[in-house]
Amino acid sequence: MRITARVGVLVIVVIVNSLVYMSLRQETYNANKLQRPEDLEVFGRLKRIEDQVHKIAKFIDVKDKKVKEPVVKQKITKKIEVKKLYPQSRLFSSWGAELTEEEQMEAERQFQEYGYNVFLSNRLPVNRTIPDTRDHRCTLKIYPNDLPSISVVLIYLNEALSVIKRAVRSIIDKTPAHLLTEIILVDDYSLNEDLQLPIDEYIGLINKDKPGLIKKVRHKRQIGLAKARMSGWEAAKGQVVAILDAHIEVHKEWAEPLLARIKADRTIVLSPVFDKVRFDTLEIIKYNPSAHAFDWNLWCMYESFRPEWYKMNDPSEPGKSPSIMGILVADRQFLGEIGVLDEGMTIYGGENVELALRVWLCGGSIEVVPCSKIAHIERAHKPYSPDLSKPMIRNALRVAEIWLDEYKSNVNIAWNLPLKDHGIDIGDVTERKELREKLKCKPFKWYLENVYPLLDRWKDIMGYGVLKNDLKEDHCIDQGPVPGSVPILFRCHNYKPQYCYYNSNGEIYIGGIKSHTYNSNRCLTDPGSGSTPGLHDCKQAKEKGLSIYWDFNQGNAIRNRNTNRCLELGQGQDSYYHLILQTCSGQKWTIQHVIKDF
Repeated sequence: MRITARVGVLVIVVIVNSLVYMSLRQETYNANKLQRPEDLEVFGRLKRIEDQVHKIAKFIDVKDKKVKEPVVKQKITKKIEVKKLYPQSRLFSSWGAELTEEEQMEAERQFQEYGYNVFLSNRLPVNRTIPDTRDHRCTLKIYPNDLPSISVVLIYLNEALSVIKRAVRSIIDKTPAHLLTEIILVDDYSLNEDLQLPIDEYIGLINKDKPGLIKKVRHKRQIGLAKARMSGWEAAKGQVVAILDAHIEVHKEWAEPLLARIKADRTIVLSPVFDKVRFDTLEIIKYNPSAHAFDWNLWCMYESFRPEWYKMNDPSEPGKSPSIMGILVADRQFLGEIGVLDEGMTIYGGENVELALRVWLCGGSIEVVPCSKIAHIERAHKPYSPDLSKPMIRNALRVAEIWLDEYKSNVNIAWNLPLKDHGIDIGDVTERKELREKLKCKPFKWYLENVYPLLDRWKDIMGYGVLKNDLKEDHCIDQGPVPGSVPILFRCHNYKPQYCYYNSNGEIYIGGIKSHTYNSNRCLTDPGSGSTPGLHDCKQAKEKGLSIYWDFNQGNAIRNRNTNRCLELGQGQDSYYHLILQTCSGQKWTIQHVIKDF
């Protein structure tokens, strides 16, 4: 306190003297000379005071830092660990580390309800920027000015409102206004509160600025994907109709390459290329152009384009495709002429393959257009139908009955169903068969030869299903641990690891059968030594000269043609039965389903 008081008085004196000194110095400078000796004396005295002031100032500064400056203690922040409530949830494997427990609970609840990250979606802008993943050659293309108009149909069932808003906003922002006739929202009887009044308010807000742009079609009951798409097509007024999922975002210039292609040929049904939107982080993952195809279960899959597409060495060019996924773009009238979609298809699955076959066989074609890109959320699970296999089987059998001719049994084989009396009602197919006749469609064999030769015809299969020995009829041959090369005997559960196939060449496949010629099945082998049977890739086994051919008659022994040993059951020291190879003792085997007597 004393130092502070003294310094304060001194500072006041110094300030006053300094002001006098400064005034005199200014006057002296102005006169450009000292007028009197007295002035020189005063000036000298005040100059000494000024020098003292600077010394005191430095003294005060040092003392202030040493005495008065408070000591700042480093604050140590302890990181509070938040308990991970759902360590097994796929949602939190790479996202959500910073969420509170309450936020985790909300995010997980929404994830289970929708199959993707609604918690995050609700916090993202509806007009967020997404990366342009097109090939650079796409940006150089110039499209005609007089393109046909387009109606965009968005199908949904209990979708998150923020996701639908983002789809709508992206379509409005990235489709030329003079081409966009309307956006039609088709609600297949959603029960979410967000999809009642809130979505109507959102539609009203957009239509206030752009009258009539958004339309809504709401079903009074759930009618399934095929019928929902039909109702969207019926409501459309544009020359071209794009039928999309509602959990999408379109990329820049998505519509122009599609419309230009249809302008050139109205019988082409098109698909954009889908980029993947991760279900957890909602990040965009670039997908390269691929054809769309299917297996004999009629499940969708990606496939390589035909060799001629790759020879062009231009990934921006459209490529022919055997099938189409759920998203499609077509001339509205042409789609009507060929029967739009089969309304006899229920819930989900197979309707895209049915359309693809009809297009190819009845006068049209299908292409994937790489310069049109759409970002599509891939759900972790489909909450509206946890088990899609039941409607899928039913729909696949319906497609087979209408379109597959002598190859329709391959669908039964793929699903391990009997060829007759499977007990599944596929609905009335009379009208669709009459449509096929009316359109003068080609046979399915033409499709296999000209459009999808990579689909294996399975013409040599004689028997399929589980394979049992009469000594232990509650046990079946099983592929065993994967990866592995030893088949085992296991209690029958009638799932894919126990599906076996016997063909006319004498090969026995174990653990499922591949649908495509570029794949290889796994063949039962006799290694020639020891008593343990093997299970090896058939193509590799042939190259190595392994013994993969067997003589088998239904209800009789399974004997290797090369080693003359039989596949049998033997009781081990553990008293359990095991698959063994030994001299034939007369044991009998039966396979579940027989196509031809053998």
